[in-house]
Amino acid sequence: MSVAVHANDPQAFATEVLSSAVPVVVDFWAEWCGPCRMVSPELEALASEYGSAVKVVKVDVDANPAVAAHYRIQGIPTIGLFEAGEMTGQVVGARPKAAIATELGLGRFAPASKGA
Repeated sequence: MSVAVHANDPQAFATEVLSSAVPVVVDFWAEWCGPCRMVSPELEALASEYGSAVKVVKVDVDANPAVAAHYRIQGIPTIGLFEAGEMTGQVVGARPKAAIATELGLGRFAPASKGA
């Protein structure tokens, strides 16, 4: 079961990402992209680890080209961090979960507790 939300049109992107009350990790990807498929389980694990502290949203660049163009996404996977509707960080290329979290600076957001 996926914990990531899909925002494959500009309205869904505005609702899920730009209007989000919590930071959002956005995966700009495409079905045909091998590295995108490799990073998908890493993002699912990240979504599970951070729980409600960080939202993970997937944007299919083929289904939502306007949003991809607006953020000048030229290579995929591109993983962006959005805070208060602004992209504040990004990494390009497949990475393990820990590297994504480190490169985007997710450590400052409290991950979901694992139960005491």
